[in-house]
Amino acid sequence: MNFRAINHTIGSIILLEMAFMLPSLVWCWVDRDGHSALAFGASLLIMGVCAGLFLLVGRRARGSIFAPEGFVTVAMCWIVLSLLGCLPFYISGQIPSYIDALFEVVSGFTTTGASILADPAEMSRGLLFWRSATHWLGGMGILVFMLAILPARQGGALHLMQAESPGPTVSKLTPRLRQTSKILYAIYLALTLACILFLLAGGMSLFDSLCTAFGTAGTGGFGIKADSMASYSPYLQWVVTVFMALFGVNFSVYYLLLLRKVGLAVKDEEVRLYFLILLVAGALIAWDIRDLIPDLSERIRHAYFQVSSIMTTTGFSTVDFDVWPAFSKAILLCLMAVGACAGSTGGGLKVIRLLLMVKSLRRAIRRTLRPSSVQLVRVNGKVVEDDVLHNVSAYLVAYVLILFGSFVVISLDELSLESNISAVFSCFNNIGPGFDAVGPMVNYDCYSGLSKLVLTLDMLLGRLEIFPLLALFSRHSWSRRL
Repeated sequence: MNFRAINHTIGSIILLEMAFMLPSLVWCWVDRDGHSALAFGASLLIMGVCAGLFLLVGRRARGSIFAPEGFVTVAMCWIVLSLLGCLPFYISGQIPSYIDALFEVVSGFTTTGASILADPAEMSRGLLFWRSATHWLGGMGILVFMLAILPARQGGALHLMQAESPGPTVSKLTPRLRQTSKILYAIYLALTLACILFLLAGGMSLFDSLCTAFGTAGTGGFGIKADSMASYSPYLQWVVTVFMALFGVNFSVYYLLLLRKVGLAVKDEEVRLYFLILLVAGALIAWDIRDLIPDLSERIRHAYFQVSSIMTTTGFSTVDFDVWPAFSKAILLCLMAVGACAGSTGGGLKVIRLLLMVKSLRRAIRRTLRPSSVQLVRVNGKVVEDDVLHNVSAYLVAYVLILFGSFVVISLDELSLESNISAVFSCFNNIGPGFDAVGPMVNYDCYSGLSKLVLTLDMLLGRLEIFPLLALFSRHSWSRRL
């Protein structure tokens, strides 16, 4: 195990986190909020010391980062970022419990959007801005950002990107991985700026536009108001609906559009299935809630907003969908599991895995009926390797086991079955709101400290797609000597 390289990477990541924390001090200065500014200052001091220690231990790091180091590095970076990133909330006293502060910042970095705050508006704007900025930073991935701006260690960049990026496979858009990272973040930044401009055009304030755009881009869903997006105009709700759907698309499709390969982009099977599910689910819910919302245009707006929000695992809300009929809630629960596209900022199981599972099932049926025939699984005209299919199966097994285990533990709090199931589903799939006690108009403060820690771990497992965190507990990850 290349411990020097791992420590050097963690130290560099802490420095990047500190840089992203600095803009929050601007809002403290604008609001003359000395208390929050001191909390940020103390946090930056502690983070600076930690970064220095990691860099000192990792000085003169040599050798490449291979797959084991890649998984361990990504898992350790996200854990350290979370443990340090929650300090401004805790030190300021606006979230007096460290476990609650950790829950909140992990929810931000993992773009979950689950919160323990009853009314976010009571928090200072500097802390609110940092809370929303964690969404944008975690959406595309902070290690991907580091690869885009810093020279990568030879042989290690791809392993870091594979461990952090969502989806069963990760491919380079260009021969040079650093260039791929730059392209991804350029597209990410361009879409974010476009979202901000459309929100400003609708009369939203600059601060609200930035925080809302960060939550939309990262598909995180931290609202800065107690009612999330309900009090904003229909225009602003439609803007967020569209951009949530756009950020749920695989970013490689946008790269194809930039290269003017429209045909390849349009024929992408995952994207086509993604939009088909989104459109059909929205139509079904709009039909189902006709008695609750008689006006057609309003009904369509709320239905598609919630479908786009839940499927992309953003978690914004315009209405209390917990009072919708059981059929609509069942659709939303299914969308929680499906999630967005691989290579997007969305969470969940991913549409590509659903597509591969369906095609694998079809192949198994055909092999049963015709044992001597050769059956291949193809996506976008390309044969999918058996290793990829095996990884999808292994991921599904781990997915189910973690869901069951987490559900059993948090059931010790004796909340309703609906609350516990939806809380685990929501946190593990990085969505945010659930049903009943954790519905869109309430929060997660009803759970005990133990349950919050379990749900915090679920959020990290869901964002990193299980295997990097599990690698920390495998002796094979630590047995390699370089």
